Amino acid sequence: MRLVASHEPEPTDIPGVLPVRAQCLPYSQIPHTTRLFADFLSDFSQVQQFYPRSPNFSDWLTQETPGQRYDALRRACVSDILERQNKAWGASENTIANLARLRAGASAVLTGQQVGLFGGPLFAIYKALTAVKLAEEATAAGVGAVPVFWLATTDHDLAEVNHTVLPGPQGSLQPVSTPSHGVEDAPVGTIFFGDEIQPVVQSVAELLGDSQAADLLRAAYRPGETLGTAFARLFTHLFADWGVILLDPSDPEFHAIATPIYTAAIERAAEIDQALLERGQALERAGYHQQVKVTPSSTLLFTMKDGARIPIHRRINGHSTDFLIGDQKLSQEDLLRQVAGAPHHFSPNVLLRPVVQDHLLPTLCYTGGAAEVAYFAQAAVVYQELSGRVTPILPRFSATLVEPKLQGLLERYGLSVPDFFQGEDALREKIAARILPAELQKAFDRAGATLEESLAAVRKALVQLDKTLAEAADNAGSKMQHQLETLRSRAARAELRQSEIASRHAQLLSSMLYPNKTLQEREIAGIYYVSRYGPEFLRDLYACLHTDCHDHQVITLN
Repeated sequence: MRLVASHEPEPTDIPGVLPVRAQCLPYSQIPHTTRLFADFLSDFSQVQQFYPRSPNFSDWLTQETPGQRYDALRRACVSDILERQNKAWGASENTIANLARLRAGASAVLTGQQVGLFGGPLFAIYKALTAVKLAEEATAAGVGAVPVFWLATTDHDLAEVNHTVLPGPQGSLQPVSTPSHGVEDAPVGTIFFGDEIQPVVQSVAELLGDSQAADLLRAAYRPGETLGTAFARLFTHLFADWGVILLDPSDPEFHAIATPIYTAAIERAAEIDQALLERGQALERAGYHQQVKVTPSSTLLFTMKDGARIPIHRRINGHSTDFLIGDQKLSQEDLLRQVAGAPHHFSPNVLLRPVVQDHLLPTLCYTGGAAEVAYFAQAAVVYQELSGRVTPILPRFSATLVEPKLQGLLERYGLSVPDFFQGEDALREKIAARILPAELQKAFDRAGATLEESLAAVRKALVQLDKTLAEAADNAGSKMQHQLETLRSRAARAELRQSEIASRHAQLLSSMLYPNKTLQEREIAGIYYVSRYGPEFLRDLYACLHTDCHDHQVITLN
């Protein structure tokens, strides 16, 4: 297989792999790109007040010294837990070697994701590969680093992780889900698979066909595993060659190590909340959005109650502050005693999680997508309140993959990936316009040219008669041209209705390149491409990854 990435105007030869053509698609062309993310990538001076470092990794990586701030005893404890976890999932020799490097003083390049069914959407793979690439670049620059993938097993939104989407016959999108569940709002890492997972795995294996990827799913997703452990087993095998270290934060020993952060978040709840409110206002004054809405009753912690993960709220009561867990009211002292006695019953929200991550790990940087970049603009003040420094965030790799058949259709109809961002109806219009019979196309072209020539002559004569008629002539001419183009579009749609093949092509292209009106990487399961193109797919994809390209890429699979 050959991957050709749209990244730079000229081909770039990379030793040991096939030539790669790289050419970025600016995020300004991607629908729904927030102004905050766009400025972070291309106009950093506008957002510099919200972030400690620019997205240009090479400019500052040697200035970060997370290892010097990291307690040696904590490093040893965390390394022990990680070794136990990763060995349980079948860690490769490369992962064991990276664990030894972490234990000996290496920093961590961190990323993470919810533990989506069967590995989740394609961008979860992109995150892992980005962490690998950044760790490799840091090590080459003299800053030893290893890639770490944080499994978001304490999250409780089951509806976000219990399903995935795979292309079926003729590119039709096939949603696949598991009925496995726990109590409402239970952390997803506590939800075990029973026998119900087996027919789900079998249905996916049938979609994927006989492949190593299907075998990996059978081995990982089986009764007795959880959404978290199954995801971990799958990613352990997918990224064995790169030695990616996986971290499951639901381990009670990790919670025990994080206790000082939980305690500080409670003791400084008022100051943190005020800082977050002020940061939110600053973001909005600058014309940006708040990814997380903060209220005066917010805290940064969740706790467990009857198997469910529920938020802890804060209420000012005269000169004191009470904390609310459901309908239970606790004083600060009572809550602190609960944390000290059972830290595994507590977990951070999305704004505290980065601080917990960097308490557990000597983090050089975090890499994530647009939402995570926005989280970090707010989490920065939590960092400042609790640790005195802010960990840099870097954009992850982002791409749309174009398979050979799809590339042939793009060329046939003269289309490009941005054409799909306008929706399937607009795409059909474009395809329809290109399949009109040649004679009819020529007739419309002749009519348009004749109309333009005639209108120009009429306008010239009118201006000589009365200059005030020029605008009326222009308006009339625009209407006539519009009517002609409307007629052409109606003819094209009629042709498309009669051409079943072209209509199917429009649906196939839209489903595979911009499924459900969102980027492919956010919708289609990454395991589909691993199955289609084999283990070398990840290696070739890795070769296409350029950390200096902060835009979306279009990669053609040949």
